[in-house]
Order: sequence, then structure tokens, then C-alpha cells
Amino acid sequence: MKRPIRLRFFLPASLLLVALSAIGWDYEQIFARITTLYRPDMQAQWRLQEWRSMLDNSQALEQAQKLETINTFFNQRLRFSDDIDIWGQVDYWASPAESMVKGAADCEDYSIAKYFSLRRAGISNDQLRLTYVKALELNQAHMVLTYFPTPDAIPLVLDNLINQIRPASKRPDLDPVYSFNANGMWLDKMKGQGILLGDPNKLDLWTDLRVRMNNLGMDL
Repeated sequence: MKRPIRLRFFLPASLLLVALSAIGWDYEQIFARITTLYRPDMQAQWRLQEWRSMLDNSQALEQAQKLETINTFFNQRLRFSDDIDIWGQVDYWASPAESMVKGAADCEDYSIAKYFSLRRAGISNDQLRLTYVKALELNQAHMVLTYFPTPDAIPLVLDNLINQIRPASKRPDLDPVYSFNANGMWLDKMKGQGILLGDPNKLDLWTDLRVRMNNLGMDL
């Protein structure tokens, strides 16, 4: 398991209460722990505040509107960058809070931020998957978030490469490999749930992310 970089920043109490109180997490606990890790500049503070407002406002939206709102939010607020440039590591899965503080993300970070934000917006875990694909035009591994309206449906793809949410059948540029969420891991296919492979905690980077989020009081 790769060890996460420890950053020591300070987040003003007033901002953190605004940024996290409406998300459903224990914001007092998060405040106590996050103050030892983060010291965001003014732009990062506003990103956190916008994140909180977006999550708060998305609670009452219809399912399709939640997907559109959260997908667009992260695609617009975060610039793409590689982990080595953001974190000084070859591969690091950032929590949504870390991505918002940095203002930058790679494909895994976009997908993770959308996954946890949609869970907090009320979408069932069973409908969401973090999905590894091969991006054929780029000829490289890539991660997207997929949403299943029903268990046997063709999933919708939330991607940082394009802003439009499209069915997987309309993304011939992506070749699915495997997917996972908090409850399981699957060998993917174009339609339906795929073949169950087992426990997602076999993925070291996922386990590391969940441990860090739990330590902040931010996990599901």
C-alpha cells in the first residue's frame, strides 16, 4: 500500500462549518481533523464553499439532474493534471476534499469526487460504479464513473474527457475492463452488472483512500 503524502495546512473554522455542515458528515469531527492537514488559499476556500453549496442544492433535484449537476461541477472546477505533478507520486487516489483544495485531479480523482458526491446527494451505492476502461483514442487506461438506472440497464458514463453524459453504448472510444464500488468489484460488460469478482478492498489504493476518508470522518 502506498503511503499518502501528509500535508499540514490550516482551514478557518467559519469556512469549514459552511463547507461541510450540509453534506451529512459530522462536520465538527471533520473540522477537528482537517485543520491539521489543510491550509488552502482563498481560491481553495471558495472551491470548498461551492462544493458544499452544490451538494446542498442537489438534494432536492431529480436523479438525472443530480448526475448532470455533479458531473458538470467537477469537470468545470478541477483542472486535469497527473498525480506526479499534484502529489509527487506516480499514483494517488485523492479524496474529494483533497481534490477541491488542490483544484486539480486526474481521471481517478474526478471519478472518486463524483462517486462520493452523488452518494451524499442520495443516489444508491448499487447504482454507481468506478469503472476502469481503456480509452482507445488515447491508447491508455482511464477511469470513469458509471450509473445504472436499473440493474440490467446499459450504464450512463460520467467522464472528465467530455461533459456530456452518454450511455456506454454511445462511447465506442471506451473499452470497459472492470468496475467497483464500496460493496464489490466486477468484470465489466456493455450491459448489466457484469461478473462479480469479489472484494474491492483488494485494491490497495481504494483501501488507502477509504482509510484516509474514515480518519477525516468523511467516508460513507
